Amino acid sequence: MSKHVASDSSSADASAFVGQRPSRDEARAAVRTLIQWAGDDPDREGLLDTPDRVIRSYEEFYSGYGQDPVGILKKTFEETNGYDEMVVLKDVEISSHCEHHMAPIIGRVHIGYLPDKGVVGISKLARIVN
Repeated sequence: MSKHVASDSSSADASAFVGQRPSRDEARAAVRTLIQWAGDDPDREGLLDTPDRVIRSYEEFYSGYGQDPVGILKKTFEETNGYDEMVVLKDVEISSHCEHHMAPIIGRVHIGYLPDKGVVGISKLARIVN
């Protein structure tokens, strides 16, 4: 699965980016730097565990990058008799982050498709949203 990364015409493809992932220690140091940049002391008692909390939060926030939507949708039910209309799943809650500012985005999406050779389970539609 490809990763979403900013690129220009001279950069390597997204799969090359995966090998450049910083270590946990580097991520921890980066969070400490941001705390200092914001004007606080990362060694203050209330902030001592903050870098690790931020790293765990980011792992959860961005866990979708590690999932393969094609793999999720691979298993279908081949029996499509009776499906002569659009299959619709409404009001799937989403939470994501703006790639430009890393600000949270929350909302709801609706998914619909016309079955052809197979029908995907409704729960899988919700999984690909996340």
